[in-house]
This record gives sequence, structure tokens and C-alpha cells, in this order.
Amino acid sequence: MNGKQMKKYRSRCKGLVLGTLVASCVILLYCLSTPQIHFSLPEVPVPYSCAHHPSQLRSKPTTNSSQQTTGQTCTPKVDIMFMKTHKTASSTFLNILFRFGEKHQLKFAFPNSRNDFSYPSLFERSHVKDYRPGMCFNIICNHMRFNAPEVAKLLPMDTSYITILRDPAELFESSFHYFGRLVPFTWKIPSDYKLTEFLRDPHFYFDPEGFNSFYLKNLLFFDFGQDNTLELNDPRVEEGIKFITDHFQLVMLVEYFEESLILLKDALCWEMDDLLFFKHNARKGSTVSKLTPELRARALEWNAIDWKLYQHFNQTFWKKVDAYGLQRLAEDVAELRRRNAEMASICIEGGGSVETGSIQEKVMKPWQPIGEKSIMGYNLKKNVDKVHRKLCRKMLMPELQYLTELGVNLWLTKLWGHVRDIINW
Repeated sequence: MNGKQMKKYRSRCKGLVLGTLVASCVILLYCLSTPQIHFSLPEVPVPYSCAHHPSQLRSKPTTNSSQQTTGQTCTPKVDIMFMKTHKTASSTFLNILFRFGEKHQLKFAFPNSRNDFSYPSLFERSHVKDYRPGMCFNIICNHMRFNAPEVAKLLPMDTSYITILRDPAELFESSFHYFGRLVPFTWKIPSDYKLTEFLRDPHFYFDPEGFNSFYLKNLLFFDFGQDNTLELNDPRVEEGIKFITDHFQLVMLVEYFEESLILLKDALCWEMDDLLFFKHNARKGSTVSKLTPELRARALEWNAIDWKLYQHFNQTFWKKVDAYGLQRLAEDVAELRRRNAEMASICIEGGGSVETGSIQEKVMKPWQPIGEKSIMGYNLKKNVDKVHRKLCRKMLMPELQYLTELGVNLWLTKLWGHVRDIINW
């Protein structure tokens, strides 16, 4: 084969690959954008509580702020709605919930064919795998766009509503890195430093009607089912914040993740062992853009509704801390850190996270954003003792692999994964 023929052959191969890629993307976008057909479901009330084995849930004595036993007991709460917001360490918390659910043989309300509930559409009960009116679920925790009336018809009356927030400037940087390539209007930003250029004049680039535009403006407010394009002084902003306040008993903060877990343990009557965790979906440091004070100010101004939301729940968070007791909280956080460090020494090869290319087991490789291999993962130690082997593997397992192990069919997510892998290749 001469040089001209070789060149022609390569050109055809590239065309075939690109054609396949484009076709796959079109199919995927069709699946994601096709409106769901909503059926009128009969209203069958769910039980007050969905605890499967209440007699097996151990009660424990409660303590007051001075750490004295009150003589009262509490039973661990197992009916939980976790509103999984984007880029907020929610994958780390999901791993905690998965293990808690398995420990107590709880029933999860999972999505079907993908790892979210048809996001960014508002949540509908029909999105739940094998749902039938009146079914009893304990936990719902995958990404959704919150729709309170539909969630309330799915879960029992005693459900604890939990969520987590993150500093909006840091969240915006993370979202821009992770989702930016999926937002077409960012493709026209003429700079290697797209985030900096975007924040220089976001109104010039932002298209509120653009595909996936919600990822890059007030993403938290959007996740809670609210309008993320409102002006800050619009009365619907205050109404939205009040709505979230009224529905969620505990709003955790990423910046105080361990403190948040201790407050959760207290609110839900959990054990310290239920809180053990390793960080999931974390980026390697070299890919994180360090926001200058000027860029941070611009990011907060652009995401002003999220900033107002965060400030509100930052205040409520510290009120809960004061009620719990600062000294008591510090001691409990220190104990949690000690136990996590002990588990890391038992479970993790090398003691910490590694880049995806250094992960030895495919099942331990986390999902990567398009065009990047920036998400860190773990290697399980080869000679973990029998007592800890199962727990270690569960604690280290990425979200999608854990969902598959729990019986969720992720065929659509996996299809998109194949497209992503081709692009990354």
C-alpha cells in the first residue's frame, strides 16, 4: 500500500470513528432530551414508617450537650431522603448511605437505566425503578431535580430530609471543570483559560435557554427545583429559600463535612461506625483552578442566589453546632478522624488516593469527565484481613460500580461512558 492509499485509508478510518461518535452522541442526546410520558398514578398512601426490621434496630441512650446520659433511648432513623446536589461531596455521602442501607436491609428507591432520576427534569415517581403506587421505600438518594409533592408521595411520613451545600464559588469552579464541555455555549469561549474568560463577562457568553446551561449558574438553587435565572431581588428567591428550609431537617456543609456527619449522627441516632468514609470523586490538585480574590468575587456575584442560599444555611448550621456543643463536637470529630485514619491504614494501598492510570482493578476506577482523567481513586490492599475485607471494598468502591452491585441497570449511563471513553482516547 503506497503513501497516498495509506493516507486515504487513515482518513476513512477517522471518518468512521467520528461518524460513530456523532451518531452515538445524537442517540444519547435524544434519550436524554426526549420528554418523559407521565401517567396519572393512583394515590395510594405509603405506611407511616418503612422500617423493615424495627426489632433489629438497636436503641441507644441519648446524651445532652454536657455528654451526660439522659436515661432516654433513641432508635436509628432509617427512612431518609438525601437530596444529592452536584459537586458537593455527595458521592462520598452516598457511599455512607449505601453501606447503612445494606447493614439494615433497607429498600432503596433507585432510578432505572441511568444513575439519576431523569435529571434535569423534575422528579416524578414514575422515574423510580419498578415503582408501583403504595410501595414502601426507606431511602432515596440519587441525583434528581427536587419535586417535593412527588417525593412526599413516595416516602413515609417519618422520613428525614437531608442535603448538603458547598461554597458557591468553589462549586462553580468544580462544575465548570466537570460539566463545561457539555455546555455548548462554552465552546465559543476563545481562551485556554475558559473559566477566567467566562467570569470576565458571563452575560456575553451565557445562554439561559442553552443546552445544559443550568450547570453554570446557581446550580444549587436549580437542583432544588427552583428557577436559577431569577434576579436576586425577585421575591421568589426568598420563597425558594424558605421552601428548602421548611422541607429539610439538616443541611450539611462541604467545608465542615465531618462536623456535618456528627450532627447527622445526633439527628438520626446513628453510630460512629456508620459515618466512616473515604473521599470519592475528588480531583487531583493540579486540575483545580485556584480562584483569585477577584475571580471568587465574580463567581459569587454570578451565582448570587446560591450565595444567598449558602449564607442562610451557614447560619442555621452553626446554630445547630452551638446547640450540640463546640467542645463535644470537636471531640467527636477527632474520634471520627482517628477511625477513618485507622481504616485507611487497613484498606488503602499506599494509604491514599491515586490517579486513574495507577488503579489496578477496573471495578475501582471512578467515572471521568469528558476529555479529562482528573478524578482520583483507590487501590485496595491485597492482604486485607477477613474481618475488614468486605467493608474495605465497599468503602473504596466508586458510586456507579456500587449502584450496579445494588442491582441498578445503568445501560444508558454505560452507553454514555463508551462515548466518553472514545473522546478521552
